[in-house]
Amino acid sequence: METNPAQEHKTLLAISVILFLAVLGVSWLFHGTGVVHNDLKRNIYIPSELTMPLQVKAAYNGEKIFFRYRWPAQQPSIYHDMMKFEGGQWKRYGDSVPGPQPDGIYEDRLTMLVDDGSVPEFEHYGGYITIGDRMRFFTNEAKPDEVKAHPYLGKKKGQTEVGKHLPGTRSDINNWASVLPEEELAAQRKAGYFLDLWHWRAHRSNPIDMSDDQVVAEGRFGDKGKGVFFTNWDGKKKQPVLMFEPEKTGGRAALKWDDLMQRKLGFEDLYYMREDQAKPFDPNHPWKEGDVLPRRVLRSGDGSHADISVVGKARWNDGYWEVTLARAMDTGSPEDDKIFRDHGVYTVAFAVHRDSMGSRWHYVSLPASLGLTHRGDFTAVRFQGAEPKWDQPWFDVKLFYPGQVSWPLLNSTKHAGAERIKQGVPVKFRHSEIQLAHYGVEMEFNGQIRVQWLYTLAAGILLIIGLGIALNLLLPRKEG
Repeated sequence: METNPAQEHKTLLAISVILFLAVLGVSWLFHGTGVVHNDLKRNIYIPSELTMPLQVKAAYNGEKIFFRYRWPAQQPSIYHDMMKFEGGQWKRYGDSVPGPQPDGIYEDRLTMLVDDGSVPEFEHYGGYITIGDRMRFFTNEAKPDEVKAHPYLGKKKGQTEVGKHLPGTRSDINNWASVLPEEELAAQRKAGYFLDLWHWRAHRSNPIDMSDDQVVAEGRFGDKGKGVFFTNWDGKKKQPVLMFEPEKTGGRAALKWDDLMQRKLGFEDLYYMREDQAKPFDPNHPWKEGDVLPRRVLRSGDGSHADISVVGKARWNDGYWEVTLARAMDTGSPEDDKIFRDHGVYTVAFAVHRDSMGSRWHYVSLPASLGLTHRGDFTAVRFQGAEPKWDQPWFDVKLFYPGQVSWPLLNSTKHAGAERIKQGVPVKFRHSEIQLAHYGVEMEFNGQIRVQWLYTLAAGILLIIGLGIALNLLLPRKEG
């Protein structure tokens, strides 16, 4: 059968045009849709704001050191971890979840990491060095059963998740479970290889004018002594341990769920439970639907764990939190706390939780140097008397959302700057806070972005092929 060259030419031209237009149409249809969307099942939630401001001042008198902090928040989140009487049972509300807690029951928090030069990487990379392999609430987080089975972290320390830790406490930074032998960990701590963690909480510490005092070493732990709160839950009986003692709370045995949902309870109201205003839980009390008991009970604490106090009243007002914390410069606990000395220089880094968000959904800072009278990024002013005048200017800090960026990732071939880290180049010399925030978001979707890139590459190749064939067929040809 004889073929018709002209007809074949028209057919090929039509096919190439259709191919080109089809690929172009698909590309146009999906342009801009991307892969950036929240996926709570994969522990992904991207805050609407990627950066936020924080202001800090510091002062000392030779005995105590003071820090004042100020940051914006739409409203104060002071409720935390409640148990609601519902259908004859006590149901927990306010556990940490990806993104904002749906009922708004999660407290605002401020944290500050402090080092005296004993953790060398911290000065250059800040809190990034504490984010290890398979961290809590990462998409690939270690499962609770894995952590519980670990002979040291799980069975001895009672951990159920992988939390902050320093890279030198692992024989392999790519393996959270490769914890060094206990004698080596003890030697590290004695040598000062730990970060001091000041941890202010709007519910679990602020009502009693305290801040939690913690440490980051092979994990994040409380300092020695009793902490300023404990858990109000009997796992065997499936009920609270304590209830309000009505004689001490104006006749109340419980809070009301509607009061929490309507945010009726403010700073001067009873929205928390102190140990001295509670009594043993009575299951025979006539509990009503919607009765609420706090799952955390506040107490004064003792030892190194209760070293940090709130000065004045930490309050939210006109859109801003203002919090002042103080601690003895020398607590007498050099294996729990960084000891501040006159004319010393220290490295600090900050973080803020707001908008009812917990866990890794916070804003963090790059490291900054603090000099006690000595020059640093900002200076702690020496004063005479009991409290500072606070007449020095604020030190402005930009915080950013860090995303799923870990220390193992930053030191791997997946990170183009890994060689700079090996050379000890500080992160602030190469990246701004907003760049780091965007990188953090990118890492949330790293796998999807790679797939999307392959689709884009394939579409581009098909467009080129279609266009090339069409142009080739449109070129004039001479017979013979």
